[in-house]
Amino acid sequence: MKVRTLFLLIVLIAITAFAALNWSAFMTQTTLSLGVANVQAPLGLVMLGMLAFLVALFLVFVVYLQTSVLFDARRNARELQASRELADQAEASRFTELRGFLEVELKKQADRGAEASGAVLARLDQLERDLRAVVEQSENTLSAYIGELDDRLEKGALGQTPQTTS
Repeated sequence: MKVRTLFLLIVLIAITAFAALNWSAFMTQTTLSLGVANVQAPLGLVMLGMLAFLVALFLVFVVYLQTSVLFDARRNARELQASRELADQAEASRFTELRGFLEVELKKQADRGAEASGAVLARLDQLERDLRAVVEQSENTLSAYIGELDDRLEKGALGQTPQTTS
């Protein structure tokens, strides 16, 4: 219990105890002036009735404040929830947009990679053909040199006369 509530409860109990202890004085008849007329009534009971009316009035005011605060809190909670949902939707939209952007960029990157690997493979094929041509040309040249040397050796061997041994 809060200190304020406890204090109000103690004050209310003290007033009730004071009224109970002095009930005979509260019920004593006196002449009361209402401004336009005079009335015979117990002053204590009238004052106690006014106190009860003020307490009831303050209770109604407190209930009104509590309900208005409760309604405001609920309205604020609904607005907060709507704002949160709107922010979530915006964030989801940004994520979807980012996902789309990344997919497009990754596709472009993959296409560039495929083009680059295709170009590298074409270049390798060209280099392989060039290398084969060079090797074939070297083989032909080497074969021609070997054939020429072979011809020279054969001519050189035929040009020598065999020596006979006696």
